[in-house]
Amino acid sequence: MRSATYNNFGKPSEVLSVTDSPTPEPKGNEVRIKTILSSIHNHDLVTIKGEYGNKPKLPATGGSEAVGTIDLLGKDVASFKKGQRVVVSGVEGTWAEYFIAPAQRIIPIPDAIDDEMAAQLIAMPMSALLLIEFLNIEPGQWIIQNAANGAVGESMAMLAPERNINTINLVRSKESEKELIELGITKNNVVTDDDDWKEQVQKIVGDAKINGAVDAVGGKSGGELLSLLGKHGAMASLGSMSGEPLMINPSHLIFNLSKVKGFWASDLMQEISDDDMQRLTKELIERAASGTLKLPTGGVYNLADIQKAVSEKVQSEKKGKVLIKP
Repeated sequence: MRSATYNNFGKPSEVLSVTDSPTPEPKGNEVRIKTILSSIHNHDLVTIKGEYGNKPKLPATGGSEAVGTIDLLGKDVASFKKGQRVVVSGVEGTWAEYFIAPAQRIIPIPDAIDDEMAAQLIAMPMSALLLIEFLNIEPGQWIIQNAANGAVGESMAMLAPERNINTINLVRSKESEKELIELGITKNNVVTDDDDWKEQVQKIVGDAKINGAVDAVGGKSGGELLSLLGKHGAMASLGSMSGEPLMINPSHLIFNLSKVKGFWASDLMQEISDDDMQRLTKELIERAASGTLKLPTGGVYNLADIQKAVSEKVQSEKKGKVLIKP
């Protein structure tokens, strides 16, 4: 079996290589999945660098989300059948021809959702839904987010309105705004390169207040989001694309009684109840099947080209999720 593995933490394009290894065997409550397509997420790349919250035991195989078909069932698995098309997220080693997943993490996927969407359906869109509930945003309220042309941001802008939640989508440039518009996200987009972008936000909101914020950038940008929150608002910090520490003015915390909370989707997915996971998954599948949720693809690369697929050039220029095909 071929897989994209690494023996040391480091720059993904330098430490990853395609190797041959024995095809894994599932334990009693596991299944073996034959990979169709697997996503390359930012957290996958950070994991390979050794900078993520969880460090895998080395040597390790990259990847954490995929669509595939069940190839072999563990002896204790009765709820699935061989050949069934499924999606899995939050596992290890999906950049391979086959991988192992716990049966309880597997989600059957309808034919109405194609492979390119199915391969990226759970992790980022699920993060958007979890963020709404993590920040306790109710119908009719407002949430503001930076890096809105990222995978989580785009999902948020498409999924939140289906819950009657208003989003303000901040992007850095007109080119980034165009990415949103091409996906049908045409309302409440604000370009922060404009000198008056904060005034634009206030004009959109009017007399209402902003209840929640989602910061994927850190640095000055995160502090600016916090300054726009209404009283008793909350901000979730889920990334630091700027590479800079979150810069917060204490006055924006103190006098607005605001909160800043760390958000780690993979950990929250482990903590939520099975009922809540099923509820949120059902919502995602319905939105994807209906066309409400659109997930652009930034190219499909063969496993043999993994070093190119994870390169800074490809990742910085992508307009959607880059996918790996065994």
